[in-house]
Amino acid sequence: MKFLNGLTLLLIYQLAGEIGVRAFQWPVPGPVLGMLLLFLTLLLRKGRVSSVDVASTALLSHLSLLFVPAGVGMMVHFNYLADEWLPIVVALVLGTVVTMMISAAIMQGASQLFSSGVRDDD
Repeated sequence: MKFLNGLTLLLIYQLAGEIGVRAFQWPVPGPVLGMLLLFLTLLLRKGRVSSVDVASTALLSHLSLLFVPAGVGMMVHFNYLADEWLPIVVALVLGTVVTMMISAAIMQGASQLFSSGVRDDD
């Protein structure tokens, strides 16, 4: 029963996000806004909701199944992928390299920021 309660709560937040995005015409996906609303709710509660914990753990354990529709969608548009493979590969490689560089810079900056406040009194 906890799984159903948690899944229902997750879907309610997703619906709230969809309604918010469509009502205010924001350029973000509804599920992203729903996750933000759920995150804010959990922050205000200062704790975890056990039913959401059970549902999210169950969904994450079967995450690979959630990629099947995306894979099928790619196969439906295989002709477009075959025609435009070079720009797709370039975008994927450049996007990966840029993301890794930015992540490394952020990690290095955060490491320096947090290590400057720590002292060894040896």
